[in-house]
Amino acid sequence: MQQAFTHYDVGDNYTRRRSPTMQNPRRSAAARLLGGLRVAGRFAGAAPFTLGCYLVIVGGRLALSGRPRRADAWGHRVASWWARRLGRLFGMRAEVVGTPPPSPFLLVANHLSYMDVLLLLGAAGGSFVAKREIASWPVIGHLCRLIGVVFIDREARRDVRRAADQMTAGLAAGRGVFVFPEGTTGDGTALLPFRSSLLEVAAAGALPVHWATLRYTTAEGLPDASEVVCWTGGAELKPHVLRLFSLPGFRARVAFGAEPLADDDRKRLTARLREAMAADLAAAGRETA
Repeated sequence: MQQAFTHYDVGDNYTRRRSPTMQNPRRSAAARLLGGLRVAGRFAGAAPFTLGCYLVIVGGRLALSGRPRRADAWGHRVASWWARRLGRLFGMRAEVVGTPPPSPFLLVANHLSYMDVLLLLGAAGGSFVAKREIASWPVIGHLCRLIGVVFIDREARRDVRRAADQMTAGLAAGRGVFVFPEGTTGDGTALLPFRSSLLEVAAAGALPVHWATLRYTTAEGLPDASEVVCWTGGAELKPHVLRLFSLPGFRARVAFGAEPLADDDRKRLTARLREAMAADLAAAGRETA
């Protein structure tokens, strides 16, 4: 039976759109110019910074080639630092609530935006399950492979088994692994149905599963986070990125659950995780309403 959407009160920033106001044409033109300069400056800084971190990871792994665990740990430390700095460069001001789990861990989180990966990597380190198309992206695709990202074709059921085996290998190597069980991004107003297939790894091995909730907000007078930070399937990526990175900034919150959950039935485990995450998001919405 397919899960229903779970709605929760997430506060004004998601549930009420601000009324448009008349703007001075000169002020509007100046704002567009300033936004364009922000985008240009951020990408101008992000490109060499990312390439530099990539080379540092490659160099470290070569120097530690005889000690694979240390090489892996080096790569993850640099990637976590890269994610924190890059997120800040792009205007993200992150708040971490709770304590990130120590590696190795399996963690699930709700999925809202391409910024989720930077937020989670910066807060806890580790690796993640991603759509296979990312593997072909220049530099980023190879960087993902260096830190053990598991690429998956979600439309091919047989690929789930291969991805699950890679997740198991990553955990055995001492890595943390993030999974987005919704399988796609939402707008922050409701949790989408969870897919349980990748949680078979935890159910079969009686592994505890940690969870975290992600939430974004913007300042008064800016577009709602549900529009400008959350990236839903209907929006084209390039215009969305340009609009987000033209903003002065936005706030991100990642809250780690106090206790992991375990269950030998993957569907029951999935339902329990979803229930815990929905309750946390509802509580966060009430605090900021």
